[in-house]
Amino acid sequence: MSIGKWIATVGLIIPLGIGCATTTDAPSTAPTTTQSGLDSFYSQKLDWKSCDEERLDEAGAQCADITVPLNYADPQGKTMTVAISRLAADPARKYGVMLSNSGGPGGPGLDFALDFGAAMTPEVRAGYDLIGMDPRGVGRSTRINCGWPRGFAMQSAGTDAASFAESVATQRDLAERCTDTEGERLPYITTRNTARDMDVIRGALSVDKISFYGTSYGTYLGSVFMQMFPERSDRIVLDSAADPDRYGPVEMMQDMGPANEAAFDIWAEWAAARDGEYHFGTTRDQVRATAMDLIRRSAEKPVRIGDFEVDEHDMPSVFFVGLDAPEQYPMLAEQVRRLIDAADGKQVEILPSLNESFAFMIAGRPEDASPQMAIMCGDVAVERDPDWYWRNIEATRATQPLFGGFANNIGPCAFWAPPVESPTVVDNSVPALIVQSTGDTRTTYAGAEAMHHSLSASRMVTLQDVPIHWIFGRYPNTCVYDAVNTYFRDGTLPATDTTCTAD
Repeated sequence: MSIGKWIATVGLIIPLGIGCATTTDAPSTAPTTTQSGLDSFYSQKLDWKSCDEERLDEAGAQCADITVPLNYADPQGKTMTVAISRLAADPARKYGVMLSNSGGPGGPGLDFALDFGAAMTPEVRAGYDLIGMDPRGVGRSTRINCGWPRGFAMQSAGTDAASFAESVATQRDLAERCTDTEGERLPYITTRNTARDMDVIRGALSVDKISFYGTSYGTYLGSVFMQMFPERSDRIVLDSAADPDRYGPVEMMQDMGPANEAAFDIWAEWAAARDGEYHFGTTRDQVRATAMDLIRRSAEKPVRIGDFEVDEHDMPSVFFVGLDAPEQYPMLAEQVRRLIDAADGKQVEILPSLNESFAFMIAGRPEDASPQMAIMCGDVAVERDPDWYWRNIEATRATQPLFGGFANNIGPCAFWAPPVESPTVVDNSVPALIVQSTGDTRTTYAGAEAMHHSLSASRMVTLQDVPIHWIFGRYPNTCVYDAVNTYFRDGTLPATDTTCTAD
């Protein structure tokens, strides 16, 4: 799995700030190019070239760089580039242009269209130029690089106050490194500016409207675009939708705690039925006790496996990453088995999947996820008092023994400069299709219902009793796929909200 895919499938990891004013963008507020002095950006000519990336080149894609303002309030000032890819439609059957976002935030998306495009029927696929995008600050676009000593900001608070203090120091250090290295650009690496970039891309592609497919954080980006540019929004699909009122680096993360505890119980039942293979215990409670013991032991002495030492701050991430899709259950079980064996002092070979996760998460190879935090911290303000986080951690330990310290921990945004813009209030009647599983561990079902409520003209397709994050292109389901393809084909939303079951 590429680092971009790792970030995308880990998904939205952080929640709405505290004490921030909000703004609502009415349809009339979207600036015209003549009003804003952006005409040269909207009318730029694109130089399409080979993408120099194996997957894209084999698929016949082309890539180009879009020039956008660093600060849209100062369009004559410094600029950035946004890298995009294009998988062309059949000219004889072309309907329009579809932009996309794979989530994260901070997930590169140049090749994302290859994934969700594979779930399209041939008729639908022929109708669109599929546009992949590395958002500003990410991937092959002008990239934020804070030079972190670890790849991923998210970590567990640990088992006690001393361990939490270590985490506070780590998060403060990550934020300070970003201020020192990228302070001038940080305020402008935001979702609202990415939505503005999307409209510039629309103009450069010479179309009046764009369709959009987004998953995870990409659903929030899509809803912000709909709010800011309703007249430019065509057929919008939001897959595994975020709660727009709880988006940001605290509340959404808190929502993931109970969801992941529930998903762990499902996995524990699965693992208990295979005790002869994995030896975690024959009941769900025994498997849970085994997992908690592994975390306790990593707090006493970090577990050495491969090139890495894994402590109580990062051990819960193994479960967090592995629980977002049933297809990953065997992989997670094998990872946990080898970590237990390593904790027992046995010589074990680290699995490639675990090596890749730790290389990124702990060591920051090949690059860190600082663009993810730049986006989240630039979007919303959060509580800054470490004691506030500690109280939440302690309050959730009984009901969330595995993930309470993980979902409620402090992050770099507590030490970040305040956002330069208020968060977007999503509240509009632009048509959209929302697809969501009830067992999603990243963007919860309640959050998708909130998105559905905020988008009054939307329809929602529910995949019942499946713990999956990102459905279309990742978890084949006839009912869900039919709804999405029908909407992309002819613009017809389901007459009513629909519930689907696993095939």
